[in-house]
Amino acid sequence: MGATAGELEGLAEQARALAEGRVTSTALVRRSLERIEATQGTVNAFRRVRAEAAMAEAAEADRRLAAGERLPLLGVPVAVKDDTDVAGEPTAFGCAGEFPPKERDAEVVRRLRAAGAIIVGKTNACELGQWPFTEGPAFGNTCNPWNLAHTPGGSSGGSAAAVAAGLVPAALGTDGAGSVRIPAAWSHLVGIKPQRGRISTWPDPEAFQGITGIGPLARTVEDAALLLDVASGNHDGDLHRPPAIAAREAAGRDPGRLRIALSWKAAFTFTPKPLHPDVRAAVTGVARTLARLGHFVEEAEPDYGLVGLAFVPRATAGVGEWADRVPDRSLLDRRTREAARMGRLLGGPVLRRARAAEKRQQRRIGALFGPYDVLLTPTTATPPPRIGTLAKLSGWRTDQAMIAACPYAWPWNVLGWPGVSVPAGFSTDGLPLGAQLLGPAHGEPQLISLAAQLQDDLRWHERRPAGHPVPYDGVRP
Repeated sequence: MGATAGELEGLAEQARALAEGRVTSTALVRRSLERIEATQGTVNAFRRVRAEAAMAEAAEADRRLAAGERLPLLGVPVAVKDDTDVAGEPTAFGCAGEFPPKERDAEVVRRLRAAGAIIVGKTNACELGQWPFTEGPAFGNTCNPWNLAHTPGGSSGGSAAAVAAGLVPAALGTDGAGSVRIPAAWSHLVGIKPQRGRISTWPDPEAFQGITGIGPLARTVEDAALLLDVASGNHDGDLHRPPAIAAREAAGRDPGRLRIALSWKAAFTFTPKPLHPDVRAAVTGVARTLARLGHFVEEAEPDYGLVGLAFVPRATAGVGEWADRVPDRSLLDRRTREAARMGRLLGGPVLRRARAAEKRQQRRIGALFGPYDVLLTPTTATPPPRIGTLAKLSGWRTDQAMIAACPYAWPWNVLGWPGVSVPAGFSTDGLPLGAQLLGPAHGEPQLISLAAQLQDDLRWHERRPAGHPVPYDGVRP
């Protein structure tokens, strides 16, 4: 029996259809590559496309499937962000210039391949992942499939756009200040920032001084959890090695009755952060849904203290470390060069103090998780900006605009704890908005169970952007 395109838009759906012999990997990968090509001039989600290699790997997956082999993602097309090494491809991370191809896969890519996944390409990211938009002279503008005049967010905007447009069923991004959760919110997706170290960052023992982790983007909680399970695990050289979880199992489990703190407060940053009324209305709607589902929800605020003083040295030091890898630093954005200089100034004793403060910050902010199980906040303070809004600003003006739009995500990067952004509806202009479920250390299973319960009620995965994916009559065998 054949399968139609509409039946096979999800990661888990595609894996099941392949295992049951209802479709071939060659057909799914070909469709993915055709959709990428058809939208590259509009959505512009990909920096690198592995068309020839992916088709060869799909043919091999079909041979393995026919021989009876079964793996979690055998033959399923996925994408990774262009800060993640794929053997034979350069890792430019949003930068201009010529980068040498990598000799080896990153550990997370090795794990994807071990599960049978086909990497169809590497998705666009802003330069060294610094901003919540995905634009730059090295690759152009990556656009939001819900409205091409707006950004899908960043820095994992290419991965989010690829999933929202139906080019791949799921993709990996990285999150150093919300860079998975922000594009998830602005692209109507589920985005998981896992516990620090849940997914290996090797060949780096940690990324951006421990604030950055790898996480999945997908339309459904099940798909995001499946990709998280497959990608999770550690290399011997990793600095952070949390105990294993079963994410997909959690997605099928009732969360029980939880105590949920609803917070509108953003951490102190010396800059104004007004909350857009459409965002407040959308997140209030999520809170009401949670209450209707039987959870206890009330407003309560975490004690963030001066957590930003720990974030800045770690973030800018990370930018400096990445900038040192760029073949031609003269091609870097002026704001990148400024951040790298700041990272060098704040290195040494300041950076060590920032890292040493983490345990105290975890205790202070974590006190919320005595009386409450989950913290609910907006994912962003605004709907997605128009393309070009931030790209031409000075470094300081960019920072101000970025903090104003996205003040809620980054503290959890300092803590290293998990968070999940879920679709919360749309602005009055029809732009996607998100709500953020935040938990304590190793709390992904509870957050995933709660997100799945919300999805069952709100049915956000049934709504797709107009005109995407590119229409097909079916998947050719």
